[in-house]
Amino acid sequence: MHINLTDLRLLVAIADAGSLSRAAAEFPLALSAASNRLRQFEERCGISLFTRTAAGMAATPAGRITLDHARRILAEVEQLNSTLQDLAGQRRIRLRLAATTVANNTYLPAALGPFLADYPEVDLQLEERTSRDILVALQAQEIEIGVLDSNLPLDSMVSLPFRHFRLVLLVPSGHLLAVRGHCLLRDALGFAFIGLPSERAIQRFVENIAMQHGRPLKIRVRAPSFFAQAQLVAQEAGIAMLPEDAAQRHARELPVKIVFLDDAWAKRELRLCVNSLDGLSVQARQLLSYLAD
Repeated sequence: MHINLTDLRLLVAIADAGSLSRAAAEFPLALSAASNRLRQFEERCGISLFTRTAAGMAATPAGRITLDHARRILAEVEQLNSTLQDLAGQRRIRLRLAATTVANNTYLPAALGPFLADYPEVDLQLEERTSRDILVALQAQEIEIGVLDSNLPLDSMVSLPFRHFRLVLLVPSGHLLAVRGHCLLRDALGFAFIGLPSERAIQRFVENIAMQHGRPLKIRVRAPSFFAQAQLVAQEAGIAMLPEDAAQRHARELPVKIVFLDDAWAKRELRLCVNSLDGLSVQARQLLSYLAD
């Protein structure tokens, strides 16, 4: 039989109001028209959906089952309308993503491009925070998705692998460490470093590691980006610590060498984290899917 959405909305309105006249007034629909719609629907179904008393109308057992299906169908239609509006760009969707320095500057730009091209209705708010701050922001529901180091306890989160990377030293091609090719960080602490701004997540991590060795980094200058660090290293202003992927790109174009760190902490993993998959919007789930590929 043909199902009309207006009929389903009327059934739900009657059940919620407990009265045909109140439901017709809220719809709005003439009482005679509402009564006629209900009668025709019951005749097509061959069942009685409501009992009529002086106190009002109550759903029959068959009516309760029908109403349960009607509510679900109407909810699905509403969700479809919302999704179609999103796809047509009629409603802007804002997603909040926070990530570490390495993720933001090395991996996320290439990963986010295809998603933003496929979902023009999405505006993305991308922040850089430390891994610990990202975890706090997720727990406070300030962001939908976080990209953070796996060394934090993530048991309360849904987490997926994102990238593995290694921190390395970038040194001038004629540097003493360039000949060795690898070293421990403590072997490099006597040299001047080209750092990032002190508030950057990776810089705070590196400086904390140096302090654990009892020798703070000798920061000669703070550069705004990995690219700027590499440029200054090439001009022999100092050495720098970068993710290997970024260092490899610069080593192909500049007179610099990569020195691998033998410290266990130099090998890192980034993970995608969310509070709950069920709590994500359609667009946020799609973004998570794109990033996890």
